[in-house]
Amino acid sequence: MRYFFTEKSVMLGEKMTLKGSDARHIRKVLRLQPGDGIGLFDGLGVAYTARIDNFVRDGIVVEVLSSVPAVTDSPVQIIIAQAFLKDKKMDGLARQLTELGAAKWIPFFAERSVPAPDRRRLAGRLERWQKISREALKQCKRGRLMVIEPVGTLQDVLLQARNCDVKILFWENQPQPLNLQEMVQQGASPEGIFSILGPEGGFSPAEVEAAVAEGFLTAGLGPRILRAETAAITAAALLQFLFGDLGKSP
Repeated sequence: MRYFFTEKSVMLGEKMTLKGSDARHIRKVLRLQPGDGIGLFDGLGVAYTARIDNFVRDGIVVEVLSSVPAVTDSPVQIIIAQAFLKDKKMDGLARQLTELGAAKWIPFFAERSVPAPDRRRLAGRLERWQKISREALKQCKRGRLMVIEPVGTLQDVLLQARNCDVKILFWENQPQPLNLQEMVQQGASPEGIFSILGPEGGFSPAEVEAAVAEGFLTAGLGPRILRAETAAITAAALLQFLFGDLGKSP
């Protein structure tokens, strides 16, 4: 069954109209017909089964038949704070972190972030990332949307992390970084993990010191130096594997 995103929660028996790209995809690409079934996600943790009722000029009318709690969301809240990257790397991370089950993504400007776009354009970038994340949600069939925060500063990030169970800064220059496997062996079972990753040029010593002063542990991602976007994906996958549901039986 193909799934689509609905902007609101719906009631059983309710009829609603799907519009825009979803309606065009159902009609022109999938060529579904009245009576065919589809699935819906509301991004709030509920999945619905629905049936196409009829086609109208501005969309497709569907009737909601049943609902169940979505069971594809991670049991651990993984928050990824990513220093701003150049080109379209941030677009790719919006998709891939959604697929990996990150609960929240916080882009921020670090000292070595290049370039730093005009802040007047950032609202458009945020809207684009949210659209990419919604498309990824339909593809990977997760139940809740990944929250994407407006672009801020490292200080904003550190303030948001104060109430998190485990706080990790991934940094390639730490001589004795945190051993994540030891945390697992010691029975660590955090409800939330807040991780920070740097830009292409890495963190400055002052930024690392500021994070450590706020209770962040430092961790490496192995002996090889990874590209910034590779590091973000690797960190999310590693945390999901060690503490979440990646690799676990459904």
